[in-house]
Amino acid sequence: MSRLGRVTDTGVGRALRARVEGWLRVLRDDLWTARADPMPPSAWLRWLPHGVVCLAAFGVTVGAVGQLVDNGGVGTQIAFPLGLAQGGAMVLALWRPIPAWWLSTAAMLLGALEVRRQLLAGGAPDFTWPWTSAGIIGHMAVLLLLALRVRTRVSVEALALTALLTYVVQGLLGAGGYSSTGVLAVTLFAVVVVLGTALHGRREARAQLVEQTTLTAEERTRRTLLEERSRIARELHDVVAHHMSVISIQAQVAPHLVENPPDELRENLAGIRQNALEALIELRRVLGVLRSEHPGPGEPFGDAGDETTPHAPQPTLDRLGALVENTRAAGREVVTDINGERRPLPPGVELSAYRIVQEALSNALRHAPGARITVRLTYEPDGLEVEIVNGRPTGPAPPSTGAGHGLLGMRERVAMLGGTMTAHPWHWDGFKVTAFLPDVPPADAPGTARSTEKTTDPRGGTP
Repeated sequence: MSRLGRVTDTGVGRALRARVEGWLRVLRDDLWTARADPMPPSAWLRWLPHGVVCLAAFGVTVGAVGQLVDNGGVGTQIAFPLGLAQGGAMVLALWRPIPAWWLSTAAMLLGALEVRRQLLAGGAPDFTWPWTSAGIIGHMAVLLLLALRVRTRVSVEALALTALLTYVVQGLLGAGGYSSTGVLAVTLFAVVVVLGTALHGRREARAQLVEQTTLTAEERTRRTLLEERSRIARELHDVVAHHMSVISIQAQVAPHLVENPPDELRENLAGIRQNALEALIELRRVLGVLRSEHPGPGEPFGDAGDETTPHAPQPTLDRLGALVENTRAAGREVVTDINGERRPLPPGVELSAYRIVQEALSNALRHAPGARITVRLTYEPDGLEVEIVNGRPTGPAPPSTGAGHGLLGMRERVAMLGGTMTAHPWHWDGFKVTAFLPDVPPADAPGTARSTEKTTDPRGGTP
């Protein structure tokens, strides 16, 4: 039975010793470090808080030396280093809070032991002990700066060790004929630690909120970008599918237009038709899934703004006049200016130009009420330049409930064709959008962001 008891005691002792060693290891990792943790400058006042702390540290140094010499009976040779250590700990806490706490605590212990010797000798009657007034202020500042930068556990450990050392000096060692400051000091230290921890948690919560807001904005932009690319893919699917269907039909009809066509011609035309049909099937299989049967809220149908014809052909510049007339019907003055020799353009260019003008007119209606709008198309030898300018609005713009990414869609269309784009404020609170769409996109056109946006205008898009 006694052997069993010894085994049990040994097991309990080992477990207790392991737990104590774990606690000591945690304390060593938290408090036995000299890593730099500088106090960041204030966003508004810059380095003013640092200057205030340095000024307060100077006052603590002068006050501590004066108290120890005049009322504590401590010699200047000892009082000056102790006061300098208490004030210097405040300055050091701006950059290295944990070493500063050790320095302030060591200065308190040495000062308390020296004053205790004077108290026992009757040389410092009714002196504040073990903490002097200046020592309390200096250590409060150090603990506050510590709690603002480190984890809550480290702050609690520093407070607990401070309270333990205060109890050991005042309760176990003791002295005679003094004014006790232990309870008051520990109470004030606890208050500043709680305050610093609360401010530290509030700052961390604000930083996390800013980070989350940034991530949310980036995710919203990314989602809008993907939606716009899906919309472009659906429109291009219609254009390409139309041409592939025409190729298939022409290859089927061509043998009937020739009298006694040779077998080789029949075989080649049949191969062309078969390849066109296979390409059309693959195109519909890959891109057809992007076309939803019922577009979502705010998503245009095939016909711009006409919800009664969801399967109408994709618009081209031939329908620009109808688009402008719809804008004029809304009570806005729109001027159309077409320069150069008008000619047919590739379907993708025509569709993108139409969509850019449509989006720019919608932005002007939404964000520039009453402003005059100019739509200018310039046919150049190597492409088409589209320019939409609105003048100064005559009244405040109503609040917009849109996603605010209209310019992002324009940029994607321009980049897809290998063109360039600028969007920026114009004279007298106006706005100007200019895009150049080449006839033949370069080989690296898809995915090349060659557009430039110099605006954070609320009508949509971010640079």
